[in-house]
Amino acid sequence: MFESFRQALNELMDRATPPEVRREGLARMKDTLVMARMGLDDLRKGVTITRQRLDAELRELETMRRRKGLATGINDQETLALAEKYEMHHSERADVLRRKLEAQEAELAIAERDVGEMTAEFTTAMAGGSVAGGSVAGGALGVDRAARAEADAVIDNGTNVADEIDAIGRAGARAAREAEADRQLAELKRRMGK
Repeated sequence: MFESFRQALNELMDRATPPEVRREGLARMKDTLVMARMGLDDLRKGVTITRQRLDAELRELETMRRRKGLATGINDQETLALAEKYEMHHSERADVLRRKLEAQEAELAIAERDVGEMTAEFTTAMAGGSVAGGSVAGGALGVDRAARAEADAVIDNGTNVADEIDAIGRAGARAAREAEADRQLAELKRRMGK
């Protein structure tokens, strides 16, 4: 998913890219970013489910330990054997779920970082900037800081993904219009010899 985003970004940054190809690339980037955000939601749900399962296993483990203690207290060997068996079973499952939770949390952190970078790159591309060496940088016309700040504010406040992407698109379109007006003005001045 991230590879198609990077490819679309690189195509956009090619200065010889015609406007219609640029719009198509931005649309692909937007779609990829939306899918990435939905993927983040899925990862978060997975972490939540694993936490719930781990909590349930820990409760069952505690129950088995309590039953084991009670069976020992009344010298009930049959109940003691069953409690020990299930204590080991729940302990192993809890250990596996702990490791799974750690892995899921690490995966979520990486994905959140990647999506954050993608969002910043998309915002810059929408505003007419370029990406240099994997980090966001202003292009020849520069990035409209107000548009960037507006897009970042939309992302930070946690609204839904479609609204975030639409706001970024509007900010980028506004920046593109302003950049085009500046370019046309510069061209007109050049023609007039000023």
